[in-house]
Amino acid sequence: MLAFSGPGYLVAVGYMDPGNWATDLAGGSQFGYTLLSVILISNLMAILLQSLCAKLGIVTGRDLAQACRDHYSKPVSIVLWLLCEAAICACDLAEVVGSAIALNLLFGIPLVWGVCITALDVLVVMFLQNKGFRYIEALVVTLILTIGSCFLAEIIFSKPSVVAVLGGFAPKFEIVSNPKMLFIAMGILGATVMPHNLYLHSSIVQTRKYEQTSAGKKEAIKFATIDSTVALMFALFINAAILIVSAATFHGTTHDVAEIQDAHKLLSPVLGVGIASTLFAVALLASGQNSTLTGTLAGQIVMEGFLKIRLRPWLRRLITRLIAIVPAVIVTAIYGESKTTDMLVLSQVILSLQLPFAVVPLVLFTSDRRKMGEFASPLWVKVLAWVTATIIIVLNVKLLADTFGLTAWLTGGK
Repeated sequence: MLAFSGPGYLVAVGYMDPGNWATDLAGGSQFGYTLLSVILISNLMAILLQSLCAKLGIVTGRDLAQACRDHYSKPVSIVLWLLCEAAICACDLAEVVGSAIALNLLFGIPLVWGVCITALDVLVVMFLQNKGFRYIEALVVTLILTIGSCFLAEIIFSKPSVVAVLGGFAPKFEIVSNPKMLFIAMGILGATVMPHNLYLHSSIVQTRKYEQTSAGKKEAIKFATIDSTVALMFALFINAAILIVSAATFHGTTHDVAEIQDAHKLLSPVLGVGIASTLFAVALLASGQNSTLTGTLAGQIVMEGFLKIRLRPWLRRLITRLIAIVPAVIVTAIYGESKTTDMLVLSQVILSLQLPFAVVPLVLFTSDRRKMGEFASPLWVKVLAWVTATIIIVLNVKLLADTFGLTAWLTGGK
């Protein structure tokens, strides 16, 4: 069990990155605990898809990118690679902005400088990759525990109603019937499954040694699934905690929480606990840096898998980080803090666009008996997987349509 633990935590990081914070904060402050059920359902979907990733990697010895290259023509593979690279750069943008906001909140560093400072994490990634894979996993688990501890303290400070919290995990028809609530619910679902996480998990699960026999693979699949499921329960706790703290602190008050900065500014005064805002900022910084580590690994896996090109990790990191930093610097220099949340939303929209191109091949490959043999998904798993894929795709398409419609409305194109 201990030998197989690790990869799941690297994957879980993508489910608690700064891109998720804005929707969780908005959902809690506007609708109380109602959207906890959406966080729960989206997490169950993630557990299913990540278990399929682990199975694909263990059974075939190929990650999702390599499996796509084997299965599709070269032009299709290149298109899939470009889409995935766009998603990784968009995710990197969310990490850059999230880390810069955290540095600004903690140390008063201007956002533009904070964005530039985040480029230095290339050196951390280089150092850890030279040390070995277990060091990266250890740092990621430490940062997850930091985020979890900060929000556990925040929940204790905010004193939420236990009955109301438990009631929030029960799905309600109101979520679908209320357009504003549905919009935020789709934002939570749309930001749930990170496309590059699917490529990442199918690869890093192969860093564990297991016997290349039917029994050996069965054991590996079992422990890899337990690892990712336990890790994703941490992600469930942290996302739910953000919403619970927001609901307990801001729902039903006159405080308007439109930006992450608003939540930080208001937490301590509203709760009457001086350290509450600091803990919030520390958790945000840990979240941004954590996601950065896994973004680098995913980028390398995707490039090697689709194109057979291997770049040095520091060079790969530098390229993706520069692509993320340039727009972040330009927007923060021109608009300041007012547009940072817009950038986080935009990053989630770009991720949403890429998602079907990762989820559909994954479900297809793990259902194919020619590729998976005796490990091909049974009928009930196929049905669940296709239902999950369909829900995620439909909601993402709706989220995209609503986002662009909302953007047009905000810019005066009513």
